[in-house]
Amino acid sequence: MNLFTRIKQSIEADVHEALDKKENRNPLAALNQYLRQCEQEVEKVRKLVERQFILKEQFQKELKEARYMMEKRSSQAQIASEAGESELFTFADQESENYRSRVHHLEDAVAKVSNELTELEHRYELMKHKLKDMSIKRMELMGKENLTHAHYRMNKVLNEKVTGLKEYDRFEQMEGYLTRLEEKINRNYHENTIDAKIEELQRNAKKEESKSL
Repeated sequence: MNLFTRIKQSIEADVHEALDKKENRNPLAALNQYLRQCEQEVEKVRKLVERQFILKEQFQKELKEARYMMEKRSSQAQIASEAGESELFTFADQESENYRSRVHHLEDAVAKVSNELTELEHRYELMKHKLKDMSIKRMELMGKENLTHAHYRMNKVLNEKVTGLKEYDRFEQMEGYLTRLEEKINRNYHENTIDAKIEELQRNAKKEESKSL
């Protein structure tokens, strides 16, 4: 093991250790990171599937052309043989054999690339399902995390002391303040109403006195 290999392994070990610590501290953040990595891998496989499909089409195109030329040269060889053109027959017959050999080779290549494409497509679909499962798992964790924060806040409001004063007591004080404020407003309203009525009675009484004089 050379120096560079040891350095690489040491760095990788540090990275894995850091990820493990991060996962322990915040599993949702770690899951988000894993999901991003998986999405990148799925995208890479998708591109490989596309390239494999294009490659299959190219092989099929070459196979079609080779078959056409094989049949064409075979027909030409027969025509040359019937015409007694031995030199032309030899050339056409050799060409026909060359294309026949190419056809066999391309048929094997098409079969191989088709099998590879099927396997890639299968793995691609499997990766997409895994990614979807992880996305659902992330939503479940987000729900649990939100619920945990909600309970924490409620417990803090109802139970925990903050700067020597419970949040619950603060709510009680606010409610008491609002109650007192409402009572004061109602009292002022009634007082003002009574005062207004008394003042009206006094004005009416003075008017009656003036009339009697």
